[in-house]
This record gives sequence, structure tokens and C-alpha cells, in this order.
Amino acid sequence: MTKKLFLGIAIGLLFVYLSFKGVDLDGIAGGLKKTEKCWMFLVAFLLFLIQVLRAYRWGVILKPIKEIDPFSLFSVTSVGFMAVVAIPARIGELARPYLISTRSGISMSSALGTIFVERIFDGLSVLFIFFIVVFFIPLPPWLIKGAFIFLFVVLISLAIMIFLFLRKKATLTILSYLPKRLPDRWKQRLEILVEKLIDGFKIISHPKPMVSLAILSLLIWIIDAAAMYTLFFAFGFDLPPSAAVILMVVVILGIAIPTAPGFVGNWHFFCVLGLGLFGIHKTDALTYAIVLHFLSIGVIIVLGMAFLPFNRFSISDIKGRFSRKQDS
Repeated sequence: MTKKLFLGIAIGLLFVYLSFKGVDLDGIAGGLKKTEKCWMFLVAFLLFLIQVLRAYRWGVILKPIKEIDPFSLFSVTSVGFMAVVAIPARIGELARPYLISTRSGISMSSALGTIFVERIFDGLSVLFIFFIVVFFIPLPPWLIKGAFIFLFVVLISLAIMIFLFLRKKATLTILSYLPKRLPDRWKQRLEILVEKLIDGFKIISHPKPMVSLAILSLLIWIIDAAAMYTLFFAFGFDLPPSAAVILMVVVILGIAIPTAPGFVGNWHFFCVLGLGLFGIHKTDALTYAIVLHFLSIGVIIVLGMAFLPFNRFSISDIKGRFSRKQDS
């Protein structure tokens, strides 16, 4: 973990350097002063609304396993997303499964399976919106290629999820033929872990919740693009809504790279890169990136800190949960 942390920080610093290279620092300060602050409050509200919808959507995914009360869903979601931005190397992704397992009795592996479902629908929703916009705006080949690679990864993940769920017995049978050198107790633990993980995919067998999941996922990312578009007004950018969609996709591709906590560096670099596609000057683009990052991460941290007293955890707690057979 230490090596990943230092590597992430190093990559983040590289992106910070590339983001600020050739930028007028006085221009950033002046740009921040000129921004129309009223639009920022609206952006913050939209970002808050996204967190509410994320919590509700997670409840839809969890319901076939166990119905969770709204307070637990929102509080765990808030702390979990704070962990994602605060803990390096994506280790924070394990916080939500751990916390919901301690509050509800759901297996941590099953809860992790629901996060897998959530991520797949996030990817499908973003790509669906992106490929609609592609028909109306000429884009550079590197972005189209990046989107197709992203699509390939998402579709492969979706296929694996469906196969594991529909062929659960076959999967467990395959696991039973693991090399004999592996101790029986480890084989049993792995089989239990995979079985519980697949249980997290139960929403696949419920058509109506699946439709709700798809609609909620699309709504979340439409609002995310709307938040970026709304912030254009604070800076006086004369850009169409489609520009916000492209910017959203570029930033998503950028923060997929594991870097420093809070996506510092890669968020800013790729935001500047995205706005540069529409002729926005680098200094103005970086100023926008700083404000968008501050609002996005700020909302997550404020909500996370508010609910942290109800959902305390540590990395050692998560490791300990996985080490117990009954929670695999």
C-alpha cells in the first residue's frame, strides 16, 4: 500500500506540473475573483442531489438481498465516497461494503458484488450519453478510441457478471478443481467468497428493479453533466450542453488512473484537456478545474465528515472482516 501511495502521489504531482505548466497564476487568481458565485451554490446542490440518488440507487441494488433503511444507506454512502477520495489506490472502495455489512448483517462479499453492479451501470450510462453526443460533435480520434476501450472493458465486465450469476453452480464446480497444492480451507474460503459475491448480483433476476437501476444511473450522470454545464455560466463560457458531456467523459477517463488522494492532478489535467477541445484558454480551463474539483470533493467530504461518527472504520477493520470466514 505504501508503494502504491507514493506512486500515486508521484503521478499526481506530474499531472499537477503538466496542468500548471505555462499557466498565468495571476490569471487564475483573477479568474476566481470574477466568477459568479451564485452559480456555484446551484452546482453544489446538484452534486448533493447526486449523492442522494446514489444512496437510493444502492438501496435498489441491495433490496433483493436485504432492504436497508434510508438513513443507513445515505450515511454509509456518504462516508464510503469520502473514503474513495481520501484513501489512495482505490482501497476506499471497500469502505461501503464493510460499513453496510456491519450495519445490516449482509456479507461483505455480497455487498462488494452490489458495488460491481453499480460500477457497470455507471459505465454503461456514461457511454450511452457519450455516444449520443458523438453524432453531433466532431471529436479527436484519441477520445473516441478511449471511449471504445472503456466500452470494451464495461461489456466484458457485464458479460462476466451475467455468466457468474447464471452459471453459479458451474463456477463453484470449477473452483473445486483448483490445484491440489492449495489447502482445503483456502479452497473453501474462496468458494464461499465467490458464492457470496455472486449473491450481490441478484438484481439481475428482477426486471423492474433493473429498469429502475438503469433510469437512476442515467439520471445521476445527466445531473453530473448538468452540474458541469451550470458551472460554465459562472465563468462565462459560451459552450453547449454537449461540451459538458464530453468534459465529463474526459474527466472520468482521467480519474480512472490511480493517483494521489482526492484525484489531485489528474482531475485538473484532464479537465483542462477536455475544455481545450472547445477552445478554452488553459488558464481559464485550469481555474474552472480548480473550482469544479473543490465543489465536487468538498460536497463529498462535508457529507462524509457529517456521517463519520455513525460509521467509523479503519483499513485494519476491513482486513479483519475479510479474514473472518462468515463474512467472506
